[in-house]
Amino acid sequence: MSPRIWRSEGERAAVWPGRSWPLGATWSEESTNFAVHAPRASAAWLCLLDDEGGETRHRLTEQTLGIWHGAIPGVVPGTRYGYRIEGPWDPGAGLRFNPNKLLLDPFARAVSGSLTVDPAIFGYAFGDPTEMSQSDSAAYVPTGVVVHDEFDWGGDQPMRRRWRDTVIYELHVKGMTALHDRVPEHLRGTYAGLATPAVVDYLKDLGVTAVELLPVHQFVPEPSLAERGLTNYWGYNTLNYFAPHNAYAASGDRGQQVTEFKAMVKAFHEAGLEVILDVVYNHTAEAGALGPTLSFRGFDDSIYYRVAGSDVPGEPAPDTYWDVTGCGNTVDAAQPFALRMILDSLRYWVTEMHVDGFRFDLMSALTRVDRRVDMGSHLLTAIGQDPVLRHVKLIAEPWDASMDGYRVGEFPPPWVEWNDQYRDEIRDFWRNHSPGIRQVATRLAGSSDLYADDGRSPYNSINFITAHDGFTLRDLVTYEHKHNEANGEQNRDGTDNNRSWNHGVEGETDDPALIAVRRRQAANMMATLCLSNGVPMITAGDERGRTQRGNNNAYCQDNETSWIDWRPDDAWLDVYEVTKMALRLRREHPALRQRHWFEGRPTILGGPKDLAWLHPSGREMEPDDWHDPDLRTIGMFVSGAPLRSPGPRGEQQVDKSFMLWFNATWVPQPIELPENDWVHEGVVVLSTDAKLPVGTEVKAGDRLDLGRRTVVVFRQS
Repeated sequence: MSPRIWRSEGERAAVWPGRSWPLGATWSEESTNFAVHAPRASAAWLCLLDDEGGETRHRLTEQTLGIWHGAIPGVVPGTRYGYRIEGPWDPGAGLRFNPNKLLLDPFARAVSGSLTVDPAIFGYAFGDPTEMSQSDSAAYVPTGVVVHDEFDWGGDQPMRRRWRDTVIYELHVKGMTALHDRVPEHLRGTYAGLATPAVVDYLKDLGVTAVELLPVHQFVPEPSLAERGLTNYWGYNTLNYFAPHNAYAASGDRGQQVTEFKAMVKAFHEAGLEVILDVVYNHTAEAGALGPTLSFRGFDDSIYYRVAGSDVPGEPAPDTYWDVTGCGNTVDAAQPFALRMILDSLRYWVTEMHVDGFRFDLMSALTRVDRRVDMGSHLLTAIGQDPVLRHVKLIAEPWDASMDGYRVGEFPPPWVEWNDQYRDEIRDFWRNHSPGIRQVATRLAGSSDLYADDGRSPYNSINFITAHDGFTLRDLVTYEHKHNEANGEQNRDGTDNNRSWNHGVEGETDDPALIAVRRRQAANMMATLCLSNGVPMITAGDERGRTQRGNNNAYCQDNETSWIDWRPDDAWLDVYEVTKMALRLRREHPALRQRHWFEGRPTILGGPKDLAWLHPSGREMEPDDWHDPDLRTIGMFVSGAPLRSPGPRGEQQVDKSFMLWFNATWVPQPIELPENDWVHEGVVVLSTDAKLPVGTEVKAGDRLDLGRRTVVVFRQS
């Protein structure tokens, strides 16, 4: 049914001039101000929507510097609204104005409703992309919401935990609690569900310090997924950069989601947990030139998206986008207004929503200047100079979907980076595909080859074994091949470079011996991750053996495939205990989370080296050892007497010393604990070797047998 339309707005409500800032809808007791950027439009209508399907259009007559604006009295918080924009229709020139499409305000603070895939959501007529569609989209698209929120933060302040003290837990808002039996049923899968003691206490007890939420900016599924009866579960298909995703709110979508999100952040902060958002500024849900017209495209295509351009001088640009995201479009952060939108969004989430940082998806796409990756780009420079943003946690995924976008180790301060080289080389080590021990040692010590040459620190490396995309940890030791048939793409999607090992049997098994090996391998990798220099990131559920049954690209699986199974009967609790113990050691001992690079020499005259690498024979590693392709066992001595980093008042810090042994061989490995002048006795404080359990006491000079594929950590007595 078509919405009712009243065009005589002058008889119903006066439109005051209002002001051109702030962008979006700003409520006051006197009126609500609306401001939207559409510099090449010839006319703009604000559309207020009622609950019976009625639409009242108010023409905005004021335009200031490309911003259409007006104030309307009597508009209450919770009111739904959208825009209709008139202007030239010339897709070949990047002009796609179509007043038949109800557009979502790019600066809306909340979004109501969901997207229904219908031909009406596309700006062009099906069958002829050059012809403007005459179908009205209002019945099929989500709308903005006027928000007024007086949330009581109760003195909540930024935590600003140091990077070297940070442990990240990457989780999905819905997947974390959708099956959680100790979260009230009506709160499962929501922001409020995350704020319950069942979740908060679990995270604190595990030992993480920050949650990294998969995308919570308002997103919609791709039409192609809807056609297959699937949806976008992960959320990497953003429609609005200011509004918390409404489907994750238990309390409603008329602004209640804003309050509920804030309450979640406050609860995490009260528990000492920071909140980091995974943000997707590199592309939008409008996809390529034949995608839907939902928001940005309808206001002015050219100010948001990079166009392909023409390779022939003097010829017009083709009607295509330049895409280095693999999603149909690339947001042009070099355009002044697109840059402003990104910066305004980031500041909003920090100042109004109190988040502590951001992980930028496909960050290389946003650093492009004239299509080249540029570490002096507009966005990086602006964030580095911003007095709010430069002090929050900033994580780059340092690549995009192009060949030249891979930039691991190149992002400038204050950025830290996802380190996929750590992921790959640690996986290869534990599956016996590493070409020796040299690169593994570099990763354990903080990846100095990537971050030391430009003055950065070990914590610039975000270390991870798994992430949301790819195998879970359990699947990494259970499958050698992806099993993505449920995604509806004939198993063509997802990477084939899994660096996994099924230990001889593809998939789950009832063989107790094989299960034990897999669980020990998972525990080995978690211990390695938590005790490496750098910042560890754990994927939610890995610590308890979550499986996706071999699906390594579960982006469209909003079901038990992706949700965490909290039942204890199939949980890998031994892996959980190793993870918890490793994080406890890291938290309690600054020797295991150092700020400065190891130098391989004493920190004080006559003292031990701050770091020494040991051969299984008990001697220090020699040059030839580093090139031995058959060496799969190494000892890592970390001195705590004293540390290279001073304490908060400049005092010398002293900690226990540690000896960490990593044995990736298929057979038990004899090792000798070296005689030395500094550490004479120790005790096992973490072990995946049943024959060397926690509490085992050792002395310098002891000869021991490390079990096959094990990690054992000794602490100085």
